Amino acid sequence: METHTQKFKIRLGLFIAGGLALFVVTIFIIGKQKNLFNPVFEISANFKNISGLQVGNTIRFSGIAVGTVDDINIINDSTIKVDMLIRKEVMQYIKSDCIVAIGSEGLIGDRLMVITHGSPDSPLVKEGQMLASVEPVETDAIMASLQVTAGNAEYISAQLAEIIFNINSGKGTIGRLIQDTAIAENLSETMYNLKTSSKGLDENMEAAKHNFLLKGYFNNKEKAALDSLEQVQKAADKQKKADEKQLKDEQKEAEKINKEEEEKQEEEKK
Repeated sequence: METHTQKFKIRLGLFIAGGLALFVVTIFIIGKQKNLFNPVFEISANFKNISGLQVGNTIRFSGIAVGTVDDINIINDSTIKVDMLIRKEVMQYIKSDCIVAIGSEGLIGDRLMVITHGSPDSPLVKEGQMLASVEPVETDAIMASLQVTAGNAEYISAQLAEIIFNINSGKGTIGRLIQDTAIAENLSETMYNLKTSSKGLDENMEAAKHNFLLKGYFNNKEKAALDSLEQVQKAADKQKKADEKQLKDEQKEAEKINKEEEEKQEEEKK
């Protein structure tokens, strides 16, 4: 006697089929992410500290996911070997002088490995080759550095606030200059006196030029300047005449050569 109806059997079959389909899709997605169905090659890198890197983390080249971390082994107390599986199709772009670094997805995201570009003339990487690496920067070290920077900024801000307060209170040289109106008036009066003195000095120099006792001195200075200008003009005229004479001589020489050439050609024709 049947204990299950036909409708129950259909539901059970659909449930099993759906479960198998979901299982296959899951295996396909995981296999694609872990490069289980793609041809891969293996390379390695050594680190002193992998900073939380785990097997299965992503490997990127030019910002593109190209592989996964296959294995992590402790070689000794100062060396950790990381094996990487890279898609075979990417092998033609990775050079032997590429550098491997450990980064993260965002500020506090999962760890990943980054392969930098190599030089164009360098040979391609080989299967099982060991690449150079760069040690990662620890988050704790970054936070400690930021904490020191924040402390320094706080101290500087306090000092600036104190300086501004003293200035506004009229303390110190700058504060007195800004707040004390008497000092400002004295500075203004000093600048006016300097301007007046400068104007008076110009008038005295002009008067000295017309003074009977100093007139000869200024005349001699003016004469010396005129003589110097005249000498320069004479030197320029002399150089101009020399250039003109040289040009005429060169023209005569060219005419002489042309004439000789014409006579030579006439003789050859005869």
